[in-house]
Amino acid sequence: MKKEKVLVIAEKPQAAMKIAYALAEIAPIKKKIKGITYWEAHTEKKVLLVASAVGHLFGLVEKSNNAFPVFDLKWEANKNAFHYIKALKELVKDVDDVIIATDYDIEGELIGFNILRFICKRNDAKRMKFSTLTKQELIQAYKNVREHIDFGQAYAGETRHYLDWLYGINISRALMQALRRFGKRKVLSIGRVQGPSLALLVKKEKEIKDFKPETYWQAYILVDGVELKYDKNIKEKNKLNEFKKLEGKECNVKTKKERKEISPLPPFDLTTLQVEAFKFFGLSPAETLAIAQKLYLNGLISYPRTSSQKLPFTIGYKRILEKLAKSFRLTSYVKRKRPVEGKKTDPAHPAIFPTGEKAGKLNQAEKQVYELIVRRFIACFCENAVIEEKKVTAEVEGKRFKAKAVEIINKGWLNVYPLKIEQKRVPDIEGKRKIEKVRIEEKKTKAPRRYTSASLVSELAKRNLGTKGTRAMIVETLYKRGYVKEREMKVTPLGFCVASALQENCPLILDEKLTRKFEKELDSIQEEKVKEKMLERKEEIINEAKKIIGKIIEQFKKNEEKIGKALLSASTENEEILCPCPNCKEGKLTIVKSKRNKRYALCKKCKASFPLPRYGLLKFENKK
Repeated sequence: MKKEKVLVIAEKPQAAMKIAYALAEIAPIKKKIKGITYWEAHTEKKVLLVASAVGHLFGLVEKSNNAFPVFDLKWEANKNAFHYIKALKELVKDVDDVIIATDYDIEGELIGFNILRFICKRNDAKRMKFSTLTKQELIQAYKNVREHIDFGQAYAGETRHYLDWLYGINISRALMQALRRFGKRKVLSIGRVQGPSLALLVKKEKEIKDFKPETYWQAYILVDGVELKYDKNIKEKNKLNEFKKLEGKECNVKTKKERKEISPLPPFDLTTLQVEAFKFFGLSPAETLAIAQKLYLNGLISYPRTSSQKLPFTIGYKRILEKLAKSFRLTSYVKRKRPVEGKKTDPAHPAIFPTGEKAGKLNQAEKQVYELIVRRFIACFCENAVIEEKKVTAEVEGKRFKAKAVEIINKGWLNVYPLKIEQKRVPDIEGKRKIEKVRIEEKKTKAPRRYTSASLVSELAKRNLGTKGTRAMIVETLYKRGYVKEREMKVTPLGFCVASALQENCPLILDEKLTRKFEKELDSIQEEKVKEKMLERKEEIINEAKKIIGKIIEQFKKNEEKIGKALLSASTENEEILCPCPNCKEGKLTIVKSKRNKRYALCKKCKASFPLPRYGLLKFENKK
């Protein structure tokens, strides 16, 4: 009897290989078609042809090059995807069924949906849902395959792409067109989330600029060799004498002890992983996401693009902990049968957790992120840490002074996960005591701190701006466009100018309310149960966006000259100066990019130019 043939489509080649090995009864056969690798996996009743995409095989492009603003879009094959498209077209010709096995989220669903309609010429397919690439979970996902793809996710994903294109491309072009009017070519961009992100950074810069430090004083008294601090800041200098006169006087001292339990931190969602990896290892959110994605594809951790802090029983706690015990002695601290969890949920995936599979060769950064995930997971099963808090309080003439000490009684989960608790010991003091010494310290209030890439990603998540997977990329783009610089994100003149031009001409693009509104509307597509209703909502949302963009571009065109002049000035101020010109000795060499994105050093005074490497950091060394 002839076996049924089924085409299984994964998102990445590595995922396709793992699916094939998990589902095949004997080792799958590695084959090639049109130069692209796929796997033939035999089960009892079926032959599975497991092939893959390479992320998005199709992207949105404008139908004609003349219109501006651009509203007429179509899906077109990406240039680097040509061979994968040809391979899938050949494979689908001879199959009885198709299973989509891309990542189970909005982007993964859209990747699968586009392959279905543009390559397979089908309206629907079966759907595998999984959160790890372990053999056990992939077998379960195949056994419990869903009869339909998730159309709500697919249409929401498609709508998001339309919105991002319509806003990002049109307004970015308006900015570049205004600058080009004065003969300057530079890549500028803005978008639905990039705009509010830049606005947050500009607001922070203004707070720092407007900040005026204020002087205040803190008073300390010494009692039995222990220094106690006055519980308020002193803002009036003329009150300092009141404190100086306390020296030699008696105070009434009490000591209070309290034992507290500190619960383990919840398992990682993507944002908290990015924040912690930045704190411990200095990894940017984009670097952490790339590493986590690689660990997922290697089968070492669950799907990283999640906002969940929940670990369902179905992942198999005991089995994972037993596997981890072979490489991590830390599992000896496990005391709980069920993990500590956080409040955040995600309908598609659980919190990030290690699968327990043996890790192969990892580089330093990969090892750091992997071990951080393992430690956080194990810590969720450990007992609470117990600390003793001691407060020594002294009262004199209606003024209260305090000293606080913390001692760890039982480390519990702190044996596993790195959380700093500064231990300090003070003796018990009771009754009336003489004040041995008074110390006054003058201080100044500090300006607000700038965002780092990690704290900005965290802030965007709190404000529900962007998605789990795009926030890190938005931060990278702000650096790439020259809108910000340095580790603590400082807005450049160009960043200020772009924000100012947008504030005057299309403040909506900087307003996070607009982005949040569209996010809710995307959710409303997924909430619809009927496909026709989903399509109606999609068209309504896109048409509304077109009306808003039309008004914005109209306003931009009216003020194009004014915007262009401001951008030219800021762009010039933003230029990277390399060194004095070796040709004329008077001008300075600045880094310039050509239309083909090649870099060269140009002297504007004598027009001498020198080629530069396309990539890498350039620094001028003044050697004598």
